Amino acid sequence: MQLKNKTAVITGCNRGIGLSVLENFSQNGANVIACVRKNSEEFKTKVENLSKKYGNKINVVSFDLEKENEIDEGFIKIKKITKEIDILVNNAGINQMSLFQMTSLKTFRSVFEINFFSIVNFTQKILKLLKKNNFSKIINISSNAAILSDAGRAAYSPSKAALISFTEVLSKELSNYKINVNAIAPGLVNTDMMKNTPQKVVEEALKNTPLSKAAEPNDVANASLFLASGQSNHITGETIFITGGM
Repeated sequence: MQLKNKTAVITGCNRGIGLSVLENFSQNGANVIACVRKNSEEFKTKVENLSKKYGNKINVVSFDLEKENEIDEGFIKIKKITKEIDILVNNAGINQMSLFQMTSLKTFRSVFEINFFSIVNFTQKILKLLKKNNFSKIINISSNAAILSDAGRAAYSPSKAALISFTEVLSKELSNYKINVNAIAPGLVNTDMMKNTPQKVVEEALKNTPLSKAAEPNDVANASLFLASGQSNHITGETIFITGGM
């Protein structure tokens, strides 16, 4: 129970990595505020089952990270649930692939809005609730595409690179408050996002992966648990790559 009596806010909880982080944190005793764009009946059932299984509290808050007014509304809902937060996991994001000359400025702005600016906005608000001088944790889910860019990633890769740079800067600004800020940069992960990636791209990536397989969402969740726990109190400003050696 590494997170017993801790309160965590996790974005993008309804599937893939976010859902796995939610399950992992619940199993380890955290009370969770699960942020999703839309709260479906299927997700409500999953949350109820998790809460019954592990005896923790899970509150679902719905808002669209692409819309500033909804982020404001989401934060107000979170403040009504809790006055203090120990852990923030910025997981929500989108994938995008297209050749540079076929990528509109509107698409660039949309990718950055969700993968970077919404995280900046949301983090500024959540900082007001993060416990000071208690080794609170911020974990940003980036991507190995931030440094291993490829054709078709002119918008996506820079948006994830910006998140790593943001992590490093924030870790220095918040160090006096004992708030640790780290990033995780997964490679291929067996999620819907990977399934929607062209097969040729996946096969090429696996060729360059020494372990010759994609990660599972729980591989990322386990790293998130480590960074959220007291075991990582002397780690900040770092990026953990989960790529199978790519």
